[in-house]
Order: sequence, then structure tokens, then C-alpha cells
Amino acid sequence: MLKGLVLAAAWAAALPGFAVAQALPSNGVLDTPIGKLAIRNGYPTEPTLRRLHDELDFQRATQAYLWALPLLGMAQWQDEQRSKLGAGELDYIDYLDFKDKLGLLTANATTPYTMSFVNLAKTGPLVVEMPAGATAGGIADFWQRPITDTGALGPDKGAGGKFLILAPGDPAMQPEGYYVFRSPTNNLFIGVRGLDPDRAKAAALLGQIRNYPYSQREQPQAVSRHIAAAGRKWSGTQPSGLAYWALLARVVNEEPALERDRITLGGLVPLGIEKGTPFKPDARQRRILEEGARVGELMARANAYAKRFPGAIIWPGKHWEYSLFLKETNQEAPNHTQIDERASWFYEAVGVSEGMMGRTVGAGQVYLETSQDTGGRWLDGGKTYRLRVPKDAPVKQFWSITAYDNETRCFVDTGAYPDRSSRDDIVVNPDGTTDIYFGPSPPVGKPQKNWIKTIPGRGWFTYFRLYAPTQPYFDKSWQLPDIERLKG
Repeated sequence: MLKGLVLAAAWAAALPGFAVAQALPSNGVLDTPIGKLAIRNGYPTEPTLRRLHDELDFQRATQAYLWALPLLGMAQWQDEQRSKLGAGELDYIDYLDFKDKLGLLTANATTPYTMSFVNLAKTGPLVVEMPAGATAGGIADFWQRPITDTGALGPDKGAGGKFLILAPGDPAMQPEGYYVFRSPTNNLFIGVRGLDPDRAKAAALLGQIRNYPYSQREQPQAVSRHIAAAGRKWSGTQPSGLAYWALLARVVNEEPALERDRITLGGLVPLGIEKGTPFKPDARQRRILEEGARVGELMARANAYAKRFPGAIIWPGKHWEYSLFLKETNQEAPNHTQIDERASWFYEAVGVSEGMMGRTVGAGQVYLETSQDTGGRWLDGGKTYRLRVPKDAPVKQFWSITAYDNETRCFVDTGAYPDRSSRDDIVVNPDGTTDIYFGPSPPVGKPQKNWIKTIPGRGWFTYFRLYAPTQPYFDKSWQLPDIERLKG
């Protein structure tokens, strides 16, 4: 055995570029990226011990910040629907106008939405009734993993029907006349958009969706209401600082621990976040958690706006990226969880369904993103830009482009409509291309109806959406040019 170890060490040392690691000294001071660390008789000194414990917990906090982004996106929105918009346990909030959606991460400005958050531990098994018609959406757990699509890509194929959702601990059942699914989490997200070009018809169809407990299926007494957001102020942006961790602690106490998350949950225990324990951080924990949230969010921005995933760039030589870059809707690759890819999407956005993955020719949606211009410079709200959309956009339905604030990840809040779409009354060039302009003021001599207003002193990014993408998108014979900064 010893001979084998010696041979292995000699073989490793002979490899090109291989350096034998130096053992820690018994006594001395190490100069490290986290400062000078002193050792006496093999033990860290008291100051070094405190620094190492703080650094250990700080690193865990930054990584937990990224890990928790999908969960906190749901929890924050749930809280806002209940505290700001008046939703009860079963209710839907209808977001019919772009002003209703100013708090929503990277919302679509073109189509109306309806959203509901339900805690199955309070309702028991839940019935969700979907009407037949032009809708798209789904039901997801609180980690934003789809449980089922609804609409054209759901089991109802757009014909509507009754969905029965069971909580993690509910007994199995398969009653006739229901599409039955089990949620891995107690909290549940139901989100649907109306696709009819007539907004009034789309909104009316969404208003037919309803929730009620399965126990009341014969004569439902507790039935969801539809409440209009009506332009009221709210924010779906994940909270900052200590509030981020307080919300996480609440949800950790509401949800079963998933096997994949046990190591991360263990790393949170020294920071005062543990299932079954009140969140009461001491001064040291508060300081580390607040610093971890600040640095964690900057890491999230780097991860989202400068994606380093192989294949994230759509067209070589351009700056357009796939904004939703998951291999599967469950966020799992064959040998690992896609922690960075999911953090990128869920820092910017909420919700995933099979229809949003952009895999089906002539159905679903595609989300293309850029935060840079032709020169690779970050988009600046004080500059003027043009995007020339090539003719014959590969869509069966429509395309749209939306400007978002890079800090809030919500619409640029200028009071003006932040989106332009092929459904709008925009000016198309004689050759079939369409010029869309971005900037703080209307471009001189250009059609104002093709202009999206931005804010000086603030960065922005954009999503270009293709609804029901067709083959030229998939074979890349149709490509978007980069956004061009104009002079002046």
C-alpha cells in the first residue's frame, strides 16, 4: 500500500506544471486573499480564529444568497400580493396593464397576467379550474420548478379542465375527471397569461380561472376572487440586507427540506437560520448576513449580465444571450444542479414552464437578452440607441422588446410604455425591417411610436421575445443585430 502511494506521488510530481502543495507551517503567518493568518503550534491564533469563522460564514452567506434567489422571488411576490394588493389564500391578482406590472421582475408588457399563491398546508388538496381558450402558463412549486403547464402545452391541450394539486404529505389519490399532480413544496405558484390579441377578451378568459379546496368540490364555499392590481405600487424585487434572510428563514420554516438542499441548509445554521428555530441573529450574524446579501447581489448581477455559461451566446460575434438557460425545467443537469444558470434567470425573472423553454416550433415563447451594445459597452439610460429588427421575424404570433432597469429588474419606470411589439401600431421600414429606438428623449426625425424611453444615470437591459417561434429562429437563419449606440 505504501509503495503504491509513493509511486502515485512520484507520478503526479512528474506531470507538467504540477506543483507539490506546501503543508501549513506549525508556526508563522500566512499572507492570504483574506488577510494575514497567524498560526502558533499548529493552531490558529485567537484573531485568526475569529477571522476564519467570519470568512467561513460570509462565504456561505454569499452562496446561500444565490441559492435562495428562486425561493425568495416567490416569497416576496406572495407577500406583496397579500400585504399590498389584498389577496387572500386562494385569490388571484389580475395584472392587466403595464402599470400593474411595474413591480414584477422582467414582466411581459404586452399580455395580461393573473397570478395566485396558495399554501397547501392551509387549504389541503387544491382544485385549479382552467377554462378553454388562448392562455399559456402553469403551476409551479416555490423553487419555481414546473409541476404542470396549462393551456396549449398542458395536459388539457388548451381545452381547459380541473387540476388537482396535492401537498408533499397528502395521501395519493386519482379521482376521475382531474389532472392530478403533487407539489414538492407546500407553497404553490399559479401563473397564466392571456394570448388573445383583444385584451378585453384575454382578461375575461383569465377571470374564469378559479381555485378551491378539493374537500369542497361538490359545493365550493371558499373560492378564489380575482382582484385587479389597478396600478397600485408593489415590488417583487427580492428584499435587501437582513430582510432577505428574514424572509428566507420564514420560508425554510414553512417548507420540507429537499434532499438536494441539506448541505446549504446546514451552512445556514451558524448564521441563525434553521427550521424550527426563530430567526434572531446576534450582532455578529447580522453583520455577516448584511454583508453577504450585498456581495451576493453583486455576484448575482455579474452572473446574470455577463453570463459565462458555454453556449449562452446565441449568435457568434453578437451580444445576445439566452436569458433562460436551463437544461431542464427542474434545474438539473445530468450530474449537478444548475445553480449558476438558475440564479442568473431567477435574479432577473420569475416563473418557468415548458412553454417558456423555447423548444417547440410554432408554440411557446423564447426570451433573448442583451445588456450591451455593438461595442460591448453596458447599455446606458442617458444614451440613444437603435435596434433594427430584420424583416420576417420568425413568429406565428408576435414579437416584443422591453426595456428593464438593471437594478430593479422591473420595467424602466418612466411613466411611459416600456415595450414595443409587432402587435403595436409601429412604423415598419419599406424593406420590411423595423427600427426600435431607446433613449431619454425621442430621436430627432424618427417615429416616436417606435421609441422606448430610458432614464439618464441608470443602466438598463432588454428582452426580445418571440411568441410561437418558427423554424428560422431554430436554424438561426434569422438573426438579430446588436443594439447600436447612435451619435449625439
